[in-house]
Amino acid sequence: MAYGLIGPLIRLLDPETAHGLTIRALKWGLVPGIEPFEDECLRLRLWDRDFPNPVGLAAGFDKNAEVPDRALALGFGFVEAGSVTPRPQAGNPRPRLFRLSRDQAVINRLGFNNDGLEAVAGRLRARPAGGIVGVNLGVNRDSADAAADYAEGARALAGLADYLVVNVSSPNTPGVRALQGRRPLEALLQAVLAARREGGAEPPVLLKIAPDLTGDDLGVIAEVALESGIDGLIATNTTIERPPGLSGRRRGEAGGLSGAPLFVPSTRVLADMYRLTGGRLPLIGVGGVASGADAYAKIRAGASLVQLYTALVFHGPGLVNRIKRELAGHLRADGFSTVAEAVGADHG
Repeated sequence: MAYGLIGPLIRLLDPETAHGLTIRALKWGLVPGIEPFEDECLRLRLWDRDFPNPVGLAAGFDKNAEVPDRALALGFGFVEAGSVTPRPQAGNPRPRLFRLSRDQAVINRLGFNNDGLEAVAGRLRARPAGGIVGVNLGVNRDSADAAADYAEGARALAGLADYLVVNVSSPNTPGVRALQGRRPLEALLQAVLAARREGGAEPPVLLKIAPDLTGDDLGVIAEVALESGIDGLIATNTTIERPPGLSGRRRGEAGGLSGAPLFVPSTRVLADMYRLTGGRLPLIGVGGVASGADAYAKIRAGASLVQLYTALVFHGPGLVNRIKRELAGHLRADGFSTVAEAVGADHG
C-alpha cells in the first residue's frame, strides 16, 4: 500500500537518483517492514546451503553490499551483491539508466560502477552471520588482464560470500562478452577456481552468461562448465537485442535491456543450458521474472533458483511475497510438494 502511494513519485525522479534514494532508505531503515511469506514447499538445499525460498535479488541492485540484510528482510531467499571490480570504478557517463515504463523494462549502461573490492569486503566482513549472500565479480575497464581481475575478486571474497559469480556477460564493459569463447573461458575459470582455493574457503563458483548467444556458443559454454568443475550457471544477463514491439521512448538507448521483454529469450537460454548440461549443473534463472507464474516457468525450464530486480522498479518490495505465494500455489496445483521436484519438469 505504501509503495502504491510512493512508487509513482519515485518514478518521477531520474532512475539512478531514485535507485540511490532507495538504497539509502533501506540503509536507514525507512522502508516499511514486510512480514515475509514462507512455505515449506519453497525450501530447498543447494550447495550445502539451506535456502528458505528460491526467489533471490539479482546483482545490480546492491552493487556495493550496502544493504544485503535489509534486502533479505524483504523476503528474498538470497541476495547477490555486485558487480564488484578490484579497484573502485566510476562507470560510464550519466545518464546511463533508463526506464521503459510501458514495456516494464529498463536499459542500463552503467559500466560496473562500484566501490571496489576493499570496500565491499569490509562491509561483508562486518555484517552479522545468517542469510545467503553471493557476490558477482567484474573486471576493471582499463585492466590488462581480465582473468587476473576475476581471480583477485575470488581470492578476496572466498571467505566472505556464500557463492561467487563470474560475470562475463555484461554488455557495458568492452571485451567482457568475448570471454565466453572456449579458450578464454577455460583459462578464466581455472584461474578463478585456483584463486578461490587460495582464499581459504571454497564457496560455489557460478558463471553468468548472456541471452544473445548462438546455439554453438551455448554448447561450448556447457562443455567448458562441466569440464571445469564450476558449481552452476546463471542464465541470463541483460540483452543487447531490442525485441519488436518496444514502445518506450528510450528504447533506442545503448546498453543492456532487462525486464519483461527479456523473459522469453532468457528462459529459452535457460532451458537450452539445462538440456546441454543434462541437468547436472544447478541453474539460476533470471530475466523478466515479475510473477509466480514467471518464476514457476523458469523452474520448470531447469532453474533451481530464480532472481529478479527490474520488476521491483515497477511493483515495489511487496512483489517478493506475492511471487512466493503464487509459486507455492503453482507447485501444489501440479502435484509438487517441493521446488526441487519441479526443476526441469518441462524436459520430461
